[in-house]
Amino acid sequence: METLTASVLWSKACAHLQCVLHENIYSRWIGVIDAVELTDDTLILGVDNDYYQSWLEEHYLPLIQKALRSVVDAEYKIGFTIKEKSFHQESDDVPIKARVTLQDRLAPKKADFKPTLNPKFTMDSFIVGPSNNFSHAAAMAVADAPAKAYNPLFIYGGTGLGKTHLMQAIGHTVLANGNARNICYVTCEALLNAYIDALQKRSLPEFRNLYRKADLLLIDDIHFLAGKDRIQEEFFHTFNALFDAHKQIIMTSDRPASEISGLEQRLVSRFEWGLVTELQEPDFETRMAILCSKQRQMNVEIPPPLMTFIAQNVRSNVRRLEGALVRAVSYASLTRQVLTLEALQHLLRDTLEQEKQEDISISSIQRVVAAHYDIRLADMSSTQRPRSIAVPRQVAMYLCRELTTASLPDIGTTFGKTHATVLHAHRTVKNRMDVDSDLKHTVQDISRKLGKPLMV
Repeated sequence: METLTASVLWSKACAHLQCVLHENIYSRWIGVIDAVELTDDTLILGVDNDYYQSWLEEHYLPLIQKALRSVVDAEYKIGFTIKEKSFHQESDDVPIKARVTLQDRLAPKKADFKPTLNPKFTMDSFIVGPSNNFSHAAAMAVADAPAKAYNPLFIYGGTGLGKTHLMQAIGHTVLANGNARNICYVTCEALLNAYIDALQKRSLPEFRNLYRKADLLLIDDIHFLAGKDRIQEEFFHTFNALFDAHKQIIMTSDRPASEISGLEQRLVSRFEWGLVTELQEPDFETRMAILCSKQRQMNVEIPPPLMTFIAQNVRSNVRRLEGALVRAVSYASLTRQVLTLEALQHLLRDTLEQEKQEDISISSIQRVVAAHYDIRLADMSSTQRPRSIAVPRQVAMYLCRELTTASLPDIGTTFGKTHATVLHAHRTVKNRMDVDSDLKHTVQDISRKLGKPLMV
């Protein structure tokens, strides 16, 4: 009788999945998964990065579980783990039990970084439109002349708008041009975990040497530094060491550095030394171009009216847009049926409902806040500054920043103010809620009326 191991179980499940999935879908999303461990009730699968994990959990987890049930008479849970990748090139002939001397430990490491970049995240595959053309131009300038054009480069924007793609595309371009030998890409969470591990093993010199020898340092989701004082102190010195050595630093965040609560001011100022650029929601034409590009990559064809429907109704981010396309393609592949508009609407009902809930405009926030405080809607953009008007206006600006993806300048324009005024209002309301429970409850009540309750 064959021993059931993680590899055996997963290979049987893959054989089933290959029969029900389109070849391109299988090779793209399933064929890259590794079986890591099998416990009494859980199969642990290894994936390349957090993006793959979230995508599989959202789109393919039920299908994987169904495949497991079809090949074994037992119910297994599915767990995911990120495959470990080393930044160092390791020699194959190093003895496993080699004696390490004190001189060996203190000697500077000579190994280069091995970039852990997603091969799909290139400049050629990045679709440029009005919402991201400035960020793309800045990325191209940095890729062509690292540490000479803009250093650091700080890219911010909402979830799924292409920050990681653009950052890694710079890495690919720099690597192809030979402009940097040591390219290090790391998520801020992984950086934090590596720092904690270094503290536990008392190996901080090795940790510092690893990142400070980079020619190009790419850090994703830098906002995770917020509130973590010791790693902020460590990164402050790493940033200075790289900057002084004329090495390129690129960071991404879900918000501007000045709005990251719990981030030291000296780091904020350094993050803003170079160029700060924002990625915004793509417009219809860009969304259509993205769908057409993804369709070509997947070597499938969806009728133009259905592509138009997806582009018109899935607007919030590129990740969700691509998810809608994959779901449509998977449905057609699995059912072997012609996909109709009615079937597509039913298939995307959850996504469309999420889009509807998230579709809150600045004007709708202004109306609800004005009604709550019993003031005129026109007062939201007036020049009057009595407290009875100034406070509601600040609350409305705060909610616009929290509940929409509009940029500071766009919010300011709607209120007849500057982006600095919006930023000041956001900080004022946020700080006051820490000491004013009435204001906190008011903000929570208004956010519930808007259908997007805030946990403040």
